[in-house]
Amino acid sequence: MPNYILFNDEFFTSDQAVIKASNRSFKFGDGLFESMRMCNGKLMFAEQHADRLRAGMKALKMEGFTLLDEYFLRQKTSELQKKNKFNGNVRFRLTIYREGEGTYAPLINKYGYLLEAIPLEQSNYEINQKGLIVDVYDELTKPINKFSNYKTNNAMVYVMAGLFQKHNRLDEAIILNQDGFLCESTSSNIFVVYQNQIYTPALTEGCVAGVMRSVVLQLAKTHNYNIVEAQISPEILKEAEEVFVTNAVGGIRWVMGYGKKRYFNEVTKSLSAKLNAL
Repeated sequence: MPNYILFNDEFFTSDQAVIKASNRSFKFGDGLFESMRMCNGKLMFAEQHADRLRAGMKALKMEGFTLLDEYFLRQKTSELQKKNKFNGNVRFRLTIYREGEGTYAPLINKYGYLLEAIPLEQSNYEINQKGLIVDVYDELTKPINKFSNYKTNNAMVYVMAGLFQKHNRLDEAIILNQDGFLCESTSSNIFVVYQNQIYTPALTEGCVAGVMRSVVLQLAKTHNYNIVEAQISPEILKEAEEVFVTNAVGGIRWVMGYGKKRYFNEVTKSLSAKLNAL
């Protein structure tokens, strides 16, 4: 049975056609999105999601970005959760696109939106029991530019990395930036534990400015972990003690293997427990 979606303040079933052929996100990838999680009826880290969303819309020169604040996100996700009669644990995807027609030069800069919802079973950020198996995808690299830190609808690097991941039966593929350094994975930010320090690619390395990345950085600093945002060679994966990945829906997930290398998960488990304590 199809769920309901919220399309520009109107409810539709998810199998209804609501996107026109002229939609700029479909034609040009002209937009961006946020993946969010609701736990026990509360939208998690709504303020951080709103901040990143508005910053991304401003960078894309979309009008009306100031309207998409924390209140908007909480209100719309709550409306869609109740319409679908889901329990309080839900995954949301909010897609923002530039309204209007035109070619590469848009006729107007107003935004439209589509909000989707999928129910979740767990009410917390449960750490994965089985560690992830990963490998480095290096056929395409991610460029570093003013849009790199946002989740734009131009996702071909991730799609091709996802195909590599599927073909090689991996759980995640690690993406490199244009200079050959660690950037992120197909769906997450990446952290590496090496010689009693936690390393993660700096935002200047082109990774998405993940909401959960920001939460984990703050958690680590609060609890006196040594954490460094830096330029990181993929060679560190061969020597690291632990590797974990983070995103707003899955929380913190530990990596078990990269090639023949196997990792521990002590720091990962500790941080995950502190995340759920929030």
